[in-house]
Amino acid sequence: MPDLPTPQDAAEAALFSECWDAVLSYADLCTAGSVAATRLATEAFALGVREARAAETGPTRNSGRRSARLPRIPLLLTAVRTTAAAWETDGHGHKLDPELRLWLNSEKAARYTGPPLQRPIALRGLRDMQEPDAALLWLAEVEAVPLSIVARRLGLDPATVSDELDQVRVLFRDRCHRNHIDTPMAAQCRSYARLLDAVTRSPLADTPDDLSRHLARCVDCAEAAACLRLHGGGLPAALASGVIGWGGLAYLERRRRAAEVRLGAGRPDLVDMDGPPNPGAHKARVLRGGLLVAAVLVSLLALAVSMLPGGATDDGAAAPTDGSDRQPVADPGAPTPPVTAQPSDSATASPGPSVTTASDRSEHPASDPEPQGTTSSTARGTEPDPGNGEPDPETSEPATCQVDYDLVNQWPDGFQATVTVTTVEALDTWRVAWSFKDGQQVGQMWDAGFTQNGGRVTATAADYNKVVPADGSLAFGFISSWRGKNSPAYDFTLNGHSCTKA
Repeated sequence: MPDLPTPQDAAEAALFSECWDAVLSYADLCTAGSVAATRLATEAFALGVREARAAETGPTRNSGRRSARLPRIPLLLTAVRTTAAAWETDGHGHKLDPELRLWLNSEKAARYTGPPLQRPIALRGLRDMQEPDAALLWLAEVEAVPLSIVARRLGLDPATVSDELDQVRVLFRDRCHRNHIDTPMAAQCRSYARLLDAVTRSPLADTPDDLSRHLARCVDCAEAAACLRLHGGGLPAALASGVIGWGGLAYLERRRRAAEVRLGAGRPDLVDMDGPPNPGAHKARVLRGGLLVAAVLVSLLALAVSMLPGGATDDGAAAPTDGSDRQPVADPGAPTPPVTAQPSDSATASPGPSVTTASDRSEHPASDPEPQGTTSSTARGTEPDPGNGEPDPETSEPATCQVDYDLVNQWPDGFQATVTVTTVEALDTWRVAWSFKDGQQVGQMWDAGFTQNGGRVTATAADYNKVVPADGSLAFGFISSWRGKNSPAYDFTLNGHSCTKA
């Protein structure tokens, strides 16, 4: 795996810190595991930096004309797509997401490397802008960086940055309109070009029925309409999809969630602090965490042995003589696995792992924070049969979580939704499950892995968002198909426990 490039100066070092988190976030969407994601991000980062440096020092720099190029973050994101395509060509496609592999071998991917006049309108429009203007638009619309931080990064006046952003949006629309007119298109598309420009200028203009039907059938004109319509909140999606390509909407949702988490924690400056990983620091954190877990585990083992009835400990201490049948009780909030020991005349504490049976889990249901493929009926109630439309019969436990199911967008055969779960207890990992009753099928999920069995969907934590503090929230999004009816999801559980709806 290649090393990350060395910054040439302090300004480039700041850019590296700003861009790495975005590159790794998209690489994680494109790959099948965290190791592959880090490798893809590193290779793409090195490729993108080389391209940026070559553009800045090329012959066009002194000719009075600026070469058309993207700002740094979208440039590096397109380098991720280029590197992923190289992996597929070189026989490393098994490390990529299966849906991305299908996309890379389709005509959709060919548009990004084909003739310039046939590339997506958003990509061409952003490339045609001055780099500071394009950077302002991308940071504000796609990365969801607060305008105060954008102003500081780009050297703008915080008092006027909002007005400048409005002007840049209009400029982007102008570039997209010009590129749309220059695009070779069918006669019917060209006949609608002026009308499309007119109806997208005003939020009050109605779209004629014939143009609406045309936009439903023509992908190119629909893309142009999304870029030309500045009102309605569709510009971020048009930018992300048009510039990044595959996974653009998922990346957009992930970046917005990340921004919400940073702002919710009261630390917006974390946007400036995300940088390339430090292997030494990471190893040190892992070592410290391992020692802490080992110490807690040994302490629990010693406590369990000391409480065994009728036995003796290794140091000769007498067993309890009060005649009570005492059993070790696990702390429901403990992050370590439960300890199981068999009563005997001579019990010996061992630091090695012990085997926990299903009956043990039923005695201590709250001490197993790890996600399980199925839920024991004696521990947490029986999970509903997938797709039978029946809710979880267990309702005796008080809800320790609250779920907010948000239908973000819907179209004739699919929809996008987000799930936000607030937990009362701290979590070391999580598993959120719910049911659909109308045959909905999840096709893509971000910020979580998923499985679906009939109408029952289970989302599991990603490596980077397993830990959730007490009274904290976890969130993920997905895209799903539907037919006929799209009833809201129901019967949400968090690690097997029922959640109430917000």
